[in-house]
Amino acid sequence: MEEMTLGTILAVFEEIFGKGLFWAMVAVAVVITVAYIYVLIRDREMSMRKFLLAQLSMPIGGIAAVWFVLAVTRSGLQHMGGPIDALLLLGIFGAGAVGFAILVYVAQSLVRGKQTEN
Repeated sequence: MEEMTLGTILAVFEEIFGKGLFWAMVAVAVVITVAYIYVLIRDREMSMRKFLLAQLSMPIGGIAAVWFVLAVTRSGLQHMGGPIDALLLLGIFGAGAVGFAILVYVAQSLVRGKQTEN
C-alpha cells in the first residue's frame, strides 16, 4: 500500500466488517444524520434537557460499540497487542458514545416533539 486513498480505506473497512454490514452501517449513519438535521431545523434550537439525557446515555453507546467491533472481528481484549490497540479501542468507544448520544437525542425529539422549557 503506497498511498492512503479513500478507496483503500473503504476496502479495508469492507474487509473488516464485510461488504453488506459495512454499507448497512453507513446507511444507518446517514439516516440518523439526516434525522438529526431535520430535528434541529424543525425545532430551531437544541433542548438542553434532551441533550443531558443523550449525554448520560453515552457510556452505553461506547461500550456497545467496543463490544460490537470485538464480536464482528472475532477478537477479544486478550488479543490487544500494544498501545495502538488501546488507542483504537478508545476511538471506537468515543465514536460509539457520540453516535449513540445523537441517536438518543433524535429519538427523544421525534417521539416527544418540541417542548418548551421553563
